Amino acid sequence: MGKAGRDWGQIYSIYGVDDWQTPIFLLIYAIFFSILSVIFLVYFEPICYFFHHFLPGPSSARFAAGFTGSVTALSAVCLFYAAGNIFYSSVSLHWEMAQRMVNAVGDWSSVKHALDLGCGRGILLNAVALQLKKSGSSGRVVGLHPTPTCSLSTLRTAGLEGVQEYVTCRSGDPRKLPFSDNYFDVVASAAFVHTVGKEFGQKTAVAAAERMRVLGEVVRVLKPGGVGVVWDLVHAPEYVKRLQELKMEDIRVSERVTAFMVNSHVIVFNKPSQLFVGPNEVRLDWRLNNLC
Repeated sequence: MGKAGRDWGQIYSIYGVDDWQTPIFLLIYAIFFSILSVIFLVYFEPICYFFHHFLPGPSSARFAAGFTGSVTALSAVCLFYAAGNIFYSSVSLHWEMAQRMVNAVGDWSSVKHALDLGCGRGILLNAVALQLKKSGSSGRVVGLHPTPTCSLSTLRTAGLEGVQEYVTCRSGDPRKLPFSDNYFDVVASAAFVHTVGKEFGQKTAVAAAERMRVLGEVVRVLKPGGVGVVWDLVHAPEYVKRLQELKMEDIRVSERVTAFMVNSHVIVFNKPSQLFVGPNEVRLDWRLNNLC
């Protein structure tokens, strides 16, 4: 059973697995290495005899056969773990983290406009919509994704969750959000920001600049006094640094959570109601037009 009385089978039936090829690929290789390790165990002596043709002495042959069999078995265990972790992270963990992100916002009853950046299949989007419905809010949540074809599948999951009247989906560039300044009370994003700029390579300066542009857009469309909640992989320290440079308040970072075989964190922050800098009290510009 999942949290809040949700059955994992029900959750998987609604949302499915987005990138199912990867865990299946890993599972096939895990099974292959498992069979290979069993062969090494059952036919150890003949394998030692085979190794003896290439190595001097029986002890060297036995060591080589034992070492190869051990590495094969360890590889199978690692591949099974990787397949399981990616499968779990895709839906179950994603759903659990969505509940954490929703709980990070104190009062949903006063939320009129919320944004899920990179809504995907709608796990976080529908969690926000369910919270709006539960709190009796008249607010709505917009799901934005770079892929236009995502909207139909996302709206289908919203219908299955019974929150279609709270949800709107649209496509758009996360680096230049199609919304006005100071529009949303809450902006949330789950396991998405790290994918922006990946075509340039995750560790390149260009990719980092693209991710910072997305953060700048999140801050721009967030209302003064609004709450931002970002769950993402690997790059949490650079997000925190950029949010500090943008003078965000009450920046909180969750404990480490392993997702998709890497570290992830939830970052929660508030946009100041008023922000002035310098002796002449010049208001900061949230846009990152200087980034290239």
